[in-house]
Amino acid sequence: MQPDKLDVVPFRWPLDPQDLFTERYPQMINGGLPPTDVDAVRAAVTDMWTEAPGGWATEWSTLARSYADAGSHQRAALAYGWAKFPTLADDAKRAALANQLEQYQLAAPGFGVHFHRETLQLPYQGGTTPVPVHLFAPPDLDPDGPVVIASGGVDTWKMDVHGIMVLLAARLHLRVLAFDIPGTGESSVPMTGAGGAEVVRGLVAHARGLGDGRVAHVGISMGGHFSARSGLAGDVDAAVVLGGPVEAAFSGAGPNRFGMDGIVGNALGFDHPPSPQEISERLAPFTLRPLLDQDRNGPMLVVNGADDVHVPQHDTLVFQGCRDTVVDLMPGTGHCAVTRLPEALTTIIGWLRQTLADAPRER
Repeated sequence: MQPDKLDVVPFRWPLDPQDLFTERYPQMINGGLPPTDVDAVRAAVTDMWTEAPGGWATEWSTLARSYADAGSHQRAALAYGWAKFPTLADDAKRAALANQLEQYQLAAPGFGVHFHRETLQLPYQGGTTPVPVHLFAPPDLDPDGPVVIASGGVDTWKMDVHGIMVLLAARLHLRVLAFDIPGTGESSVPMTGAGGAEVVRGLVAHARGLGDGRVAHVGISMGGHFSARSGLAGDVDAAVVLGGPVEAAFSGAGPNRFGMDGIVGNALGFDHPPSPQEISERLAPFTLRPLLDQDRNGPMLVVNGADDVHVPQHDTLVFQGCRDTVVDLMPGTGHCAVTRLPEALTTIIGWLRQTLADAPRER
């Protein structure tokens, strides 16, 4: 049975922090942190969970405080984002998330776009659930234009993909609404397929009232699973799936590379390190095969790296032949095309601009 709210105690699990540096180093650097600073933290970290010198959260938080003391609030938010990574499994990581939000809001005047934070109460399983969202609007916003809703994935949340959110708003000249998918970040409910889809539908309905009614959904990594749902169901006017698991990713023993079993297990609401069978059983309902078989999708762009170690190529290539769908499996890069991200974002922005221009204003 899956929990209906996150009232379980998060769990820790064996995790070598140096493995995370190996996988995430390009993301850390591309996000805006100086390589010399990342290298220093990498050399200092000896344990994932120790709340003392040498501990992941401790060393990243020390770097973040140095940025904050120097008035570099955006870098402080980035560093605190890595301090709370990859999941809120202890007090140190929960404190880091709170500090990240504080520094992020202090940095907001320098974003180059208008920033607004609010908490929506959205329908969820017969009641409501609070969903904090961040809204970005460029200075040249057309108030009657489309709206883009967007999220990161299971361990990279709305403040962690800040650069992408601002880029979308500035380059598309549109309002962007950023959120955390259920089971992550500031969400109060676990990650489930049906429950997550319900939350997203509530976000889409809210976004339709912010502009001219047209809404696009951009999802990154596990967020791409939910944007694929939106696109395949025809719930939005355009859907972008960047590295989203769709079908094959949910058919095996579950994720197990670079700590993903524990990351996903926490998001799913387990209170203990799940066995491969437990995590597989809880992920099985996430398959989008029923929606793939319906042929009712709206315009979609599906992008990923050919060398993704988390999401099989099948989950990108399965969209080949779908109507109104562009598929781009990029060679020489991995999950979410992270080492070729500027190129992927250029493709995404160009596709969104054209697709939304062609979308009718009334659905």
